[in-house]
Amino acid sequence: MRVIRGLHNLKAAHRGCVATIGNFDGVHRGHQAILQQCREHAARWSVPLTVVVFEPQPREFFAGEQAPPRLTRLREKVRLLRDFGAEQVLVLPFNDALRSLTGREFIDQVLIDGLGVKHLVVGDDFRFGCDRRGDFALLAEVGLEQGFGVEHTRTFTVDDERVSSSRVRTLLASGNFSAAARLLGRAYSLHGRVVRDQQLGRTIGVPTANLPLMPQPLTLRGVFAVVAELEDGQRYPAVANVGFRPTVGSERPTLEVHLLDFNADLYGQRMTVFPCARLRGEVKFDGLEALKAQIERDQARARHYFAAMEGKQDYSLPLASAPLGRDTISYDSSSADDAVDTDNG
Repeated sequence: MRVIRGLHNLKAAHRGCVATIGNFDGVHRGHQAILQQCREHAARWSVPLTVVVFEPQPREFFAGEQAPPRLTRLREKVRLLRDFGAEQVLVLPFNDALRSLTGREFIDQVLIDGLGVKHLVVGDDFRFGCDRRGDFALLAEVGLEQGFGVEHTRTFTVDDERVSSSRVRTLLASGNFSAAARLLGRAYSLHGRVVRDQQLGRTIGVPTANLPLMPQPLTLRGVFAVVAELEDGQRYPAVANVGFRPTVGSERPTLEVHLLDFNADLYGQRMTVFPCARLRGEVKFDGLEALKAQIERDQARARHYFAAMEGKQDYSLPLASAPLGRDTISYDSSSADDAVDTDNG
């Protein structure tokens, strides 16, 4: 699987493909249906399936902190796209140069000269180009002229409602992780590498694994009962705080995870965190003693939750769910793998 950063990194080997374009935030079941639709055409043409995404996402470029929070960082999005059949991901930097292209210039530079598309699958409400002419009708017109097919995506519904990233965000924000998992097709999770921090947790007897988050709007905020998965695949019940730690003060959002009945050095390890139940919102306490007392109450509530859920098969408690397969991902650019993790991903 290849990740191509920018049009300038496209090579002859990348041309000739079935393509789709979008944010694919969350890679939910609606996105998975689009990828299946593309795979059918790619198999017919015997060409690779290419997904075109933008970094930052267009709404992030225009709205900044007012943009909707992300469901997936770029690294995780790429992994999920690969798992659902994408063979190439073209990451286009969304900047002034890209936004200045007319609809026809975007088609010529990206789809024709860049990717040499054989077939394109996009939503019939897809809009692009500074001239506001870029739409499904223009794509179909140019496709007929240039010899590539264009079709709209199939709508995927759950409970008679279209699956969308915004619908998933709403469920996550309300703490309904089981319903969100039905739309995602998997348990929602957060990922990161454990770093050294202020280590204040140790001073009050509650050591935490700290995973810095991207400086973007948060999908979740508060204290949660979670399941933490370590690099070796072992999973542990835990309590996590997602936010800015108002009692001690923090300018950057952090995911703090306290593994229950666990004592080992986790620095440098990658960790996957599955939120299971929302315990409370973030609160600023008068001092560390008050914070410690509340953490003890949080731990008791989390233990009660896990005891009640033991033995139940439920998406919101993914103790028995299989982790995603890990395959080789190559990056056709000067950016190394870690750059994907740090560049708004």
